[in-house]
Amino acid sequence: MARPPSKNPQTGEVARFLQKQRAIRQFVDRSPRLMFAIDATASRQPTWDMACHLQGEMFSATAPIAALSVQLCFYRGFRDFRASGWLNDTATLRGLMTRVRCEAGQTQLQRVLRHGLDEHSRVPVRALVFIGDAIEEPTDSLRDLAGQCGLRKLPLFLFQEGADASVGQTLKQMASLSGGAHCGFDHSSARTLQELLGAVARFAAGGRRALQDDRSGGARLLLSQLKD
Repeated sequence: MARPPSKNPQTGEVARFLQKQRAIRQFVDRSPRLMFAIDATASRQPTWDMACHLQGEMFSATAPIAALSVQLCFYRGFRDFRASGWLNDTATLRGLMTRVRCEAGQTQLQRVLRHGLDEHSRVPVRALVFIGDAIEEPTDSLRDLAGQCGLRKLPLFLFQEGADASVGQTLKQMASLSGGAHCGFDHSSARTLQELLGAVARFAAGGRRALQDDRSGGARLLLSQLKD
């Protein structure tokens, strides 16, 4: 009588690995989601480097509330737009960001918003963060997309580098239409950006109540703009 084939020890290891991967995916899928989009055109290289150092605040700020899943999006060059998977640790996100180099090109904020709405239609996204310094697209289209975000409960938190008045006006209108907020910063205000990122992360993880419990200046600034 022939012996039954012996079990391959690697089969059990593969099964355990797949089970672990499924558990990680289920955890990420259940976590509150925040989309983190950055203009990576040439003028943004100094602030991109700063954002690489500060983005960890998005995770650490929500540790007492709930785990956070973050998707990194950026555009640069000639119609180069990229989006990562949903990540739940700061080391992986920082690793992705540090490998990116800014390239000259036109803004693609419409593409960011369409991508955000698409992701939101699959699994709800609590907030979309954008960091940029310019707008080179039809503002009517941007306002229309921001209004769609508002109707679908996807608030935009738009952080403007520099003090271009026309850019600021458009971003402020977009933030209002979406139910989010607009704030400015410059190269010398890294702490301001850090507080703002942390405040948005708290909002994404725990809603307005979590933001109200945050005593930082960034939280107060966002609360002053958020609609009830």
